[in-house]
Amino acid sequence: MRMLLSLAWRSLRNRPVTSILTVAAVALSITLLLGVEQARRGMRESFTGTIKGTDLVVGARGGTLQLLLGAVFGIGSPTGSVPYPVYEQWAKHPAIRWTVPLAIGDSHRGYRVIGTTPALFEHWRYRSSGRLTFAQGRVIGGAGDVVLGSEVAERLGYTLGAAVTVGHGLNAVEGLGDHEAHPFTVVGILAPTFTPLDRALFVTLDGIEAMHEAGEVPGLPGAGAPPAMPGATPPVMPGAPAAPPANVFEDQPKALSAFLVGTRTRFETLRLQREINQYKAEPLTAVIPGVTLAELWKTLGTVEGGLRLVGALTIVVGLIGMLVALYSSLEARRREMAVLRAVGARPSMIVSLLVLESGLLTLLGCALGVALVMGGFALAQGVIESNTGVHIAVQAPGALEWAYIGVVLTAGVLVGLVPAWRAYRSSLADGLSPRL
Repeated sequence: MRMLLSLAWRSLRNRPVTSILTVAAVALSITLLLGVEQARRGMRESFTGTIKGTDLVVGARGGTLQLLLGAVFGIGSPTGSVPYPVYEQWAKHPAIRWTVPLAIGDSHRGYRVIGTTPALFEHWRYRSSGRLTFAQGRVIGGAGDVVLGSEVAERLGYTLGAAVTVGHGLNAVEGLGDHEAHPFTVVGILAPTFTPLDRALFVTLDGIEAMHEAGEVPGLPGAGAPPAMPGATPPVMPGAPAAPPANVFEDQPKALSAFLVGTRTRFETLRLQREINQYKAEPLTAVIPGVTLAELWKTLGTVEGGLRLVGALTIVVGLIGMLVALYSSLEARRREMAVLRAVGARPSMIVSLLVLESGLLTLLGCALGVALVMGGFALAQGVIESNTGVHIAVQAPGALEWAYIGVVLTAGVLVGLVPAWRAYRSSLADGLSPRL
């Protein structure tokens, strides 16, 4: 066996260009197949690990997926608003151990501003029960405090004590619609969590209310009264209210976008979810994060299946390329095979040699493909995270990936049987006879 292995290795080294191209083709195929699988697994773990220990996410009546994505992952807009008295009522429910209110609707230079309470930093868990920790400073406490996610602080260059002005709306344009009358002061910066929290700013609910009560938004289109002529009286349209509202945002602080719930026992979760969803006084939706994420993966299953199919087809193309390379090289190796037969090599040895060459090429391609996937994700991890917010951990191939590699290796060996069969049927005279 060692002699065959040495012979196969030397044979491949004698054809470096063909061997390298064949290995590269198999490696790229493996890279695509395993890369899709690693990205899929990393994305699932990143989403699933964003929030742990929260039993329910409650918001206004609407789509369950929209509620979860808007409230937890910062994707899309909230489904609606929950009156604050309704939240207070449910917060006192005997089955609820803790709640975290979330008021989402403003932003700062493209990053979301979340109105909440210090309970968020106490109860939010992510990946392996990780707790939120502060790289600098402390938790929010007053109406003028703001805590920054790690990415916000790094990208915008904020430090403790910096002044932050919040803009109105989730897509606020800097300088247009800023709540300049109520700036916030940075009192804390979170350590990186590799979750959407890194890309958010946190203020108190009092801060949200004070910010909106500080006056109309300067620069907001339509804000402010038109200039009046001296001595003129303000025009009043028939049926119009006697006086305009003092503050266009006065209702916002009185409502929440959603709130997180931790129940006293997991057995209470389903019963509480049903109770909230059937609450007649206010249409609400309560979702279990894990169940809703399962629905999301089910929805994306077709896309994942399509990506796997593309990867499998690429593998097939790579193996066919290897078959073509081995088969076409037989013509140039007729004399080599004939010499081997002349010195006593049996046909079964020729078959074993070609199958071994095919297996070696596939093995080298698989090894290179795995290295490319691991190295590629290690190098691109920061770029992917900064552009998509998805943290894909560099992991060794799992059971499914090893199964893929095993199938590819087996297929590579089987592909080698085709040229081996042709060589097996070739006679010694055929190899030594010149062809014109």
